[in-house]
Amino acid sequence: MSKVPITARGADLLREELQRLKRVERPAVVAAIAEARAHGDLKENAEYHAAKDQQGLLEARIRDIEYKLSHANVIDVTRLSQDGRVVFGVTVVLVGEDDAEVRYQIVGEDEADIRAGRISFTSPIARAMIGREEGDSVTVAAPGGERTLEIVEVIYE
Repeated sequence: MSKVPITARGADLLREELQRLKRVERPAVVAAIAEARAHGDLKENAEYHAAKDQQGLLEARIRDIEYKLSHANVIDVTRLSQDGRVVFGVTVVLVGEDDAEVRYQIVGEDEADIRAGRISFTSPIARAMIGREEGDSVTVAAPGGERTLEIVEVIYE
């Protein structure tokens, strides 16, 4: 598989989650399994089966994060050429036809959170903006029809 872009912030968050899962969550699940096992018959022990299920989910999440980090292309936008061009990791200030201003940071798929103003680089809005510059207008196919947005500012933070 090829490298997947991720922001430096996104990679840091994944590393923090991985450390928490390994150092806090994993020992807690192991302790829960040991306690449930001490209760006796494992065939009819619901606590034991629940703890084992939780362990399976936890280990799957750990493997998922390790895989993502091993295939990540970490991009620190502050080190990029700040020429006003929209690239992965920048924050873009847009103005729509209704003069409403919106801010989006273009991030990796795992980091996307529209409520926090972070959109995936694979989203229609991000694809329309990448490669454009401040002052350019972009047309985006939205569920409510096409929207024209003007790129007001590109912020490298």
